[in-house]
Amino acid sequence: MATIFHDSDADLAALSGQTVAVIGYGNQGRSQALNLRDSGVDVVVGNIRDYALETAEADGFAVRPIADACAAASCAMLLIPDEVMPAVYAQHVAPHLEAGDLVSFASGYNVAFGLIEPAAELDVVLVAPRMIGVGVRDAYVEGRGFPAFVGVHHDASGTARARMLALSKGIGATRGGCIEMSMHDEASLDLFTEQGFGPAWGRVMMSAVELLVNAGYPPEAVLVELYLSGELAYSLEKIREFGMTRQMDLHSRTSQYGSITRGARYLGLDAPLKEKMGAVLEEIRSGAFAVEWSANQAQANSLFEKIREVREQLPFTKWETAARKAFRIGNAAE
Repeated sequence: MATIFHDSDADLAALSGQTVAVIGYGNQGRSQALNLRDSGVDVVVGNIRDYALETAEADGFAVRPIADACAAASCAMLLIPDEVMPAVYAQHVAPHLEAGDLVSFASGYNVAFGLIEPAAELDVVLVAPRMIGVGVRDAYVEGRGFPAFVGVHHDASGTARARMLALSKGIGATRGGCIEMSMHDEASLDLFTEQGFGPAWGRVMMSAVELLVNAGYPPEAVLVELYLSGELAYSLEKIREFGMTRQMDLHSRTSQYGSITRGARYLGLDAPLKEKMGAVLEEIRSGAFAVEWSANQAQANSLFEKIREVREQLPFTKWETAARKAFRIGNAAE
């Protein structure tokens, strides 16, 4: 069983007299910086000169260049995108950290796959919320918690675990529970959700929409029935609350009977589905995906633009856009 830490396992006193540098003031950076400050932690923000700098200043933070923020702190929390982090770390972070300082990663990716190798005299930890940035702040303000993956990658000072848990408590994660794991495991699970689970779920959704529309049902009705009504999101919340199988009790007897009897027909898909998912997982765990992504980052913008062009021409996208506009959902209502 995994080790799970809660509020009682963490003590903010481990950060007493120390300054925490929050590097990056995007969605996660802003929320975590605000939560830490509200928890009584001394926070300085390190950021480049962009819109986020103005936001941080408006929020009342002392904002410095990244190098200066790291030099002024004994703990640095890196909350910038994975793809730019190696260069930023090498140029602006590492040269300004001293022996015994702590560097915290919100993603294990760069350390797990050898793109960043922190010096041996540093404490290196993982504090990775399983929640979007806005949710991190909202949960803290409302007195709720959210899960996080945490771990000690290297303990040079003897205080890495205590400070890691204090940071986790400061942002509000220990209220929900922090699961201890390695950088590699965190990165692998994160990537698999994006590459193995998400695309498979999306393919099921799109196949169902195409089948029903081709069978003569109005696209608007199909999309509302499947997910635009918000019922699916509500059901997922109930799965979280009650569990995958027990939440079935909330549905009608007709729904339960149909799900059980017809659901058995899909069991034959397990083997080929797991085979494809297994191949994805192996590419992640072996580091092959990280090597591939590093080699292709320079061409990524062109690839993404081509994908967006194709996406906008898909019948599914056009049906969805029309339905969202008709029901005034999200930015389609504007």
